[in-house]
Amino acid sequence: MLDKRSPEAAQLARRWISSFAAALERGDEALLARLFDRESYWRNLSGISWPIRTFSGPEAIARELRTRSGISQPSAFDLDIDRFTPRENVIAERRVIEALFRFSTVNGPGEGVVRLLWSPVSDAEPRAWMMSTVLDIDGICRQRGGQETLSNMRDFGEPSWEEKRKAQLAYTDREPDVLIVGGGHGGVSAAAELKRLGYDALVIDRLPRVGDNWRLRYDGLKLHNTWHVNHFRYLPFPVTMPGYLPKDKIANWIEFYVDALDLNFWTGTAFEHARYDEATKSWIASVRRSDGSIRELMPKHIVMASSVSGTPNIPTIPTIENFGGSVVHSSSFRNGVEWSGRPVLVIGSATSGHDIAQELHAQGAKVTMVQRSSTLVMSMEASALYDSIYLGDGPPLEVRDLLNSATPYPVAKQVHRAITQKVKEVDAELHERLRAVGFKLDFGIDETGWPLKFRTRGGGYYFNIGASDLIANREVGLIQASDIRQFVQDGVEMNDGAVIPAEAIVLATGFKGHDHMVLTHFGPEVAKKVGPVWGLDPDYHELRNMWTKTGQPGLWFTGGAFSMSRIYSRNLALQIDAIETGRLEK
Repeated sequence: MLDKRSPEAAQLARRWISSFAAALERGDEALLARLFDRESYWRNLSGISWPIRTFSGPEAIARELRTRSGISQPSAFDLDIDRFTPRENVIAERRVIEALFRFSTVNGPGEGVVRLLWSPVSDAEPRAWMMSTVLDIDGICRQRGGQETLSNMRDFGEPSWEEKRKAQLAYTDREPDVLIVGGGHGGVSAAAELKRLGYDALVIDRLPRVGDNWRLRYDGLKLHNTWHVNHFRYLPFPVTMPGYLPKDKIANWIEFYVDALDLNFWTGTAFEHARYDEATKSWIASVRRSDGSIRELMPKHIVMASSVSGTPNIPTIPTIENFGGSVVHSSSFRNGVEWSGRPVLVIGSATSGHDIAQELHAQGAKVTMVQRSSTLVMSMEASALYDSIYLGDGPPLEVRDLLNSATPYPVAKQVHRAITQKVKEVDAELHERLRAVGFKLDFGIDETGWPLKFRTRGGGYYFNIGASDLIANREVGLIQASDIRQFVQDGVEMNDGAVIPAEAIVLATGFKGHDHMVLTHFGPEVAKKVGPVWGLDPDYHELRNMWTKTGQPGLWFTGGAFSMSRIYSRNLALQIDAIETGRLEK
């Protein structure tokens, strides 16, 4: 990747921003369209209008800009050279000038990124290939003030800080503005942004301790990308963190984050169901506390934050009822100690399947993996290519987040396709060894690697931390699900009559997504209003119903990777704020 800062890049970027601001002020669609390339994208992240949308093509972009700007009145566009010097870069083999800019709207200050197509041998003015706009939540909070008066004077007769916190957490005299269901990184990130904007958000989680949704997973679990990508807003990781964070470290950090930011959190609390009251424009939500009691809460908004890893997916597997041993889903698997020296089948060949197979092997079990469908496998070295924007020296995290979120999905596909070709080269030997033992490989949708797989199905890939080598060396067995005739008392019978013995089966078969949760907790009518959640919307090139207003008033969704929660929780919080202040309709 080229990263060349030059006065010429800054001059060309400043000239484009000036022309763009003038055309937008005049409402001149024809002039606006001429500033964008034939293949161009505007990704609006609650910047010039509220919904998260990506528009493509110069005419459509110009039309949407003129229409939406009539409400938000963006103005005062200028380069943001204090945080980021415009630079020449190469993205998906195209030479661009990359710059940050700032602007103002009636909703608050905004910021954005523009990437201009440019050739050093052409006299033609550069045109925009990509532009993003987003409201600056930090700038909005600075404008609003709201910090405590810096005085140490106090009434020694009043309740202590700890007593006040206990009273806050009890919710005996008030209702939360927002109920957040799910206490993982997505839920607490949303709570932090809402609190910063002045909203009373309550996070609930069915598990007994903050962070248990990570802490109680299988012992060998670690994040498969480095901590540089996975910071939390307002409390980034210290440099002493291990490169790849183990699940207990993540759990403890979430617990620390909740305590440090005074986020309201109820553990041992299960979300039962909720009904929207049209008269009060709020929810009546039923939650079950750890003592079995039911509490009704009446928040104006509910944020579902149990990610794409909510309810375990237990597929219907023909004849598995014949099996006489233990059957457990990966979400309930802890370690392989009790299976030392004993045969175990692991059904599933994505991340959890590989990790659990490796854990069982390390404990001395005789492991066989059952592959149900082709899987994307890459080395850790190759996987880091997809996260290069966060690695090495460079701008601060908030700027990297801006640059990352400025890339619309159609362009991200091009970038990832090029990276995936490099992955094939880097991992050619590993892939050949896996094919030799019958492992079925793929390289993602249209060979775009793991990111699009994650955004469409939530999994289907593995970054090799050793399990692939065990499979390639035949230390972990491998069979294809299509070669199984039936399950029997002591294992599985193959089509050729051979029996693979097993005393236990671990179902590494993934989780049900948001659609299942909506239907279960809100009913079919709400599910119909909302429509599909997660997966790419073909019209707007965005994840469906994520971090944006849905068809059901007051119902929101968050989830995904740490970086996604960090970046897009701001958009979710800003839209809730816009509804509560009357700038966005419910």
